[in-house]
Amino acid sequence: MTINKEWHLAHKMPKNPTFEQRLEWHREHNKHCSCRPWFPEKLKEQMEKRGIKS
Repeated sequence: MTINKEWHLAHKMPKNPTFEQRLEWHREHNKHCSCRPWFPEKLKEQMEKRGIKS
């Protein structure tokens, strides 16, 4: 697992993000960085409740 430091520095998670912001950030993160190639459990739970596939 390798961190893409440049991507992380340029793409900070907003303060108090909405569900949609968190989802978009994690989708982009998975495309550009391999430090954590999964979605956090709480986000996955919300995605399942809303019928959203990763």
